[in-house]
Amino acid sequence: MHSQLHSTAVLLESPKELRLKRLLLDEPNDSDVVVQIEWSGISTGTEKLLWNGTMPDFPGMGYPLVPGYESVGRVTRAGKSSHLSLNKRVFVPGAKCFGDVKGLFGGASSHVVVPSDRVIELPEEIGEEGILLALAATAYHVTQGKKSLQPDLIVGHGVLGRLIARIAVMFGHKPVVWEIDADRMSGAEGYTVLHPCDDQENNYKNICDASGQVSVLNKLVSQLQLGGEITLAGFYDKDIQFNFPRAFMKEAKFRIAAQWAPQDLKDVKQLISKGILNLDGLITHHRKPSSIGDAYRTAFEDSNCLKMVVDWREAL
Repeated sequence: MHSQLHSTAVLLESPKELRLKRLLLDEPNDSDVVVQIEWSGISTGTEKLLWNGTMPDFPGMGYPLVPGYESVGRVTRAGKSSHLSLNKRVFVPGAKCFGDVKGLFGGASSHVVVPSDRVIELPEEIGEEGILLALAATAYHVTQGKKSLQPDLIVGHGVLGRLIARIAVMFGHKPVVWEIDADRMSGAEGYTVLHPCDDQENNYKNICDASGQVSVLNKLVSQLQLGGEITLAGFYDKDIQFNFPRAFMKEAKFRIAAQWAPQDLKDVKQLISKGILNLDGLITHHRKPSSIGDAYRTAFEDSNCLKMVVDWREAL
């Protein structure tokens, strides 16, 4: 009989009310694993909306909640039907294991209990960069791994935009990326980053928005070639609106890319493991759990911060 499991977790009690709290974990069953988290990432998309209280109504949404769906850790207990070995490094795309506390995400915690079929085994050489697996899979899902869907124009040079661009380059494309923040103009590898005002092209076939800004859509329609497609890869807190006559004249197509599917995680893990997809330069900031408030503020408010990682290895 195992003793009850506890975890030190990030608890978002209400918008902008965040602290560390010791929480009781659900008792694992035979198909679960217990993972001691080494690193977790902070999402500047959905987690920022949860932080500032602008997240649209979503199944499982509510406060208090444990955020985080970008975690890497080691298996410390494996159920007898889990088929996972102890001490194996795994990627954890969130967990729902905190009793009455919402577990819509649930990865920002020193320990989690999670079904073994939800975690992805990682090669030992993939360390903290493993937290980028979910974003890489999301970027890969945007074009479903198809060369024909790779974007000519990408809006936003954050981590998601950079990953979409790197995948396009991997498929032999040389996309243009729009970015309005001077702090985020650098770091292009095999593609071009421009301020929208400096781009004279207006004949793009495939445009991908990774900014999550509804206000950019009319501008994108004007850059589209006849019959072109705009893919919405961000997460939007406002209703999607655009000028219909302009889109009508272009016979524009709109496509919404949802989050990654399980196969996307497996595909990008292989690409990363083989060195085909490069994750260098995307993690820019680190904090310990003892500085958790500063970690979230920096992740959401500092434009120099592409990806913030919380290092849980010395968490009590």
